[in-house]
Amino acid sequence: MLTLKVEERKVIGKTSARLPANQMAAVYYGHKEKSTPILLNLAEFKKIFKEAGESTVVTLNNGEKKLEALIHEVDFDPVKGEPRHADFYILEKGKKVTVSVPVHFEGEAPAVKLGGILVKVMHEIEVEAEPSKLPHAITVDVSTLTEMDSKISIKDVKLPEGVVATDEEEETVALIAVPKEEVEEEAPVDLSTIEVEKKGKKEEEGEAAAESDTKDAKE
Repeated sequence: MLTLKVEERKVIGKTSARLPANQMAAVYYGHKEKSTPILLNLAEFKKIFKEAGESTVVTLNNGEKKLEALIHEVDFDPVKGEPRHADFYILEKGKKVTVSVPVHFEGEAPAVKLGGILVKVMHEIEVEAEPSKLPHAITVDVSTLTEMDSKISIKDVKLPEGVVATDEEEETVALIAVPKEEVEEEAPVDLSTIEVEKKGKKEEEGEAAAESDTKDAKE
C-alpha cells in the first residue's frame, strides 16, 4: 500500500508561492469527508504520483487517522512543470469506484511482419472495482494479432479478479490496419489539345472540299 504523510494546512488560498521549496499544497474531500486543506512533501508526492497515477489507492496519514484516497487531479506549474497542487478523493469502505486505468501494451503482433500496421486505439479502459482491487495498469498482449484486419476488443482483455470494464465490450482496443496500395496516377488529359486537334482536322477537311469544288468548276 502506498502511504503519504500529510498535515492539515491552516492558511488557505494561494499559498504555493509562500511555501518552502520542499512542500506542496493539496486538499482532500469525499462523499462523507469535508474538504480539508493539507500540506505534503513535494518529493514524496512526485514519487507516489509516478507510481500510483490516478487509478491506484494512496493512504493519507496525518498521524491521527489514515484515509484511503485516489489522486483526483494535479495542477502543474506551466513554466517549471512541477506539481503545485493536488486533489485527493477519499474513498468509502465497501463502495466500488469507477476509474480510467492506463493500458500497457506488450508483445509483438505477428501481422506486422505480414505488412500490417499496429494501431493502438485505446490508451485507457474505464473499470469498476473495489478500491483495493484497482489495477495500476491493464496489460494487453498484442501477440494475438496474427492476421491482417484482426483486432482486440474490450471483451478480449483479461482483467484482474473483481474488476469489470464499464466500456462497451465490442469497443476496439487495438487492431491491425491494412496499408493502402499506392495507385500510380495517370497524367490528366489536356482537353485544350483535343479541341485544337479536332479544330485543325475540320479545317483540313474544309480546305480539301474547297479544292475539290474548284477543280470541278475548272473542268
